[in-house]
Amino acid sequence: MSRAVVTGLGAVTPHGVGVEAYWEGTLAGRLAIRPITRFDPSPYPVRLAGEVPGFSAKEHVPSRIIPQTDHWTHMGLAAAAMALDDSGIDTARTPEYEMAVVTASSSGGTEFGQREMVNLWGRGPEFVGAYQSIAWFYAATTGQISIRHGMRGPCGVIATEQAGGLDAVAQSRRLLRTGTRVVVSGGTDASLCPYGLVAQLSNGMLSRCADPERAYAPFDADAAGYVPGEGGALLIVEDADHARDRGAARIYGEIAGYGATFDPPPGSDRPPTLRRAIEHALADAGIAPCDVDVVFADAMGVPELDRTEADAVTAVFGPGRVPVTAPKTMTGRLYAGGASLDLLAALLSIRDAVIPPTVGVRDTAVDGLDLVLDEPRQAAVRNALVVARGHGGFNAAMVVRAAG
Repeated sequence: MSRAVVTGLGAVTPHGVGVEAYWEGTLAGRLAIRPITRFDPSPYPVRLAGEVPGFSAKEHVPSRIIPQTDHWTHMGLAAAAMALDDSGIDTARTPEYEMAVVTASSSGGTEFGQREMVNLWGRGPEFVGAYQSIAWFYAATTGQISIRHGMRGPCGVIATEQAGGLDAVAQSRRLLRTGTRVVVSGGTDASLCPYGLVAQLSNGMLSRCADPERAYAPFDADAAGYVPGEGGALLIVEDADHARDRGAARIYGEIAGYGATFDPPPGSDRPPTLRRAIEHALADAGIAPCDVDVVFADAMGVPELDRTEADAVTAVFGPGRVPVTAPKTMTGRLYAGGASLDLLAALLSIRDAVIPPTVGVRDTAVDGLDLVLDEPRQAAVRNALVVARGHGGFNAAMVVRAAG
């Protein structure tokens, strides 16, 4: 059975553009949650977000593509190009039907869609551009990456909100087992516009706290929801034999295990299924709980959901037996981009033997978690577990393992 390894990383995040900008800000514990600037947030109850600073589509996207696509796709194209450059893959010399793209999406191109809907209702249908038909679409980023890099293998998109970043990478691993050699996978998101924000407000989980340092504090006694963010990460997931044969410069790690479950509907007397997803991921990786060196938590910031996650982690690993971290407390939850960014962080933890911190948590409200707070923790990391939940009941867990 083919082994899936990660040979390239690309990121566009609230810490900046590029993997090292993200990692430097994360290890420094730098808060990247700020007042929203992409639109006037004053009429809305949520006024903070993790915005990507200094991102210019002109620097990363062909000029003819910019007016055809949404901000979310611009960031996906940028991250994909960075990941491919990092991997050293020569796409011109790789068979086009052996390369694929699988991304995650949650809301599609909301900013582009809002602009065109304003034109429709304010000026009439003749003022709606033809690109509205594709720019909002969930698969737009997958399609644009595929076209730009000549990847004609089995491409796709997975729409499971925050869990999607792991689900997409898991689908990439499946494709490698059926003959594909290289997959661009992960996700980005960008719903920081009035349309996107109002849609998100409907779930009742966004923090309305006005203090950036306290607005997103999962596992805290004052947890009041999460802060939205934009950006994400794209990874090059490659067949291990193909990576070796082409002389890949580096292998960040192996996608070793994956599990996914779906929760029962609210009000049901059946228990949540996050624990089962974690157990499936460990079994798929062939490891025991004692082999896991760090857990990257989903960290919803909603008290009852934080308790559910803490219960699942302690049930599998035992109280205080494994370090737990949530670097997304610095950036906000990035929806379709969030889990793939955690996956990138887990791979960098393996590379650098360090666990990034959780920030903003002052009064821990859950028992049994060894939270890595405020400062990075030096530690050898061989197996890292990433946990993600998507609104609607989606659960995913993934184990990444050191190469070798």
